[in-house]
Amino acid sequence: MFLHGYLSSGMAFNRQIAFFNRDFQVFAPDLKGFGTNTPMEYPYSLDDYVDEVKEYMYKYSIKRPFVVAHSFGARIVLKAVAKENYLFDKLVLTGAAGLKPKPTLKKCCKKIQFKILSKFLSKEKLARFYSKDYNALSPVMKKSFIKIVNEHLDYTLKDINNKTLLIFGEKDKETPLYMARKLNDGLKNSKLIIYKDAGHFCFLDKPMMFNWEVKEFFLNNEFSI
Repeated sequence: MFLHGYLSSGMAFNRQIAFFNRDFQVFAPDLKGFGTNTPMEYPYSLDDYVDEVKEYMYKYSIKRPFVVAHSFGARIVLKAVAKENYLFDKLVLTGAAGLKPKPTLKKCCKKIQFKILSKFLSKEKLARFYSKDYNALSPVMKKSFIKIVNEHLDYTLKDINNKTLLIFGEKDKETPLYMARKLNDGLKNSKLIIYKDAGHFCFLDKPMMFNWEVKEFFLNNEFSI
């Protein structure tokens, strides 16, 4: 099963779907609010997305699948397996989001500036403080996005026992390597691989390397950390 990132869809994994279809039954759903799925009726939390994935699995009789999750998709996986380790089998987390980011001087200054200006400026003028992607979201998705990014999942790592392969791009700016290393340190049964000359979408930057690495991980019962 493939779980896509935010503002993406299952189609992001086209290169992986074509490859894995030869040996596996593949599922790559569009999550609520993305791709061909319907718009959300209310602001989804991470728990709502976990429930959606579980309902999808029940609908298609999917039991303990291998999972490849990118970015936001990894948030869903971390939240889900911390509660139910048996829900999925092996995990591949790439460009995984969900951990609390390190504070930087630039972010701290921007936060202070925003807090001061928010007392005097309209919401329209404050929009420049947000990313283009955030400003393009519908009102209900903006509320959902805030819920999701404000839930940090560092506390879940100690409860996850699944064999996990972490694949990150060396040039990933969205989920930097310090997050990858923190995940690797926190997860009991994990292995970290870093791709040079690859970014946040390393499965697109290095598709064949990614595909063969993941396939070997899924089929090999031995797992050396």
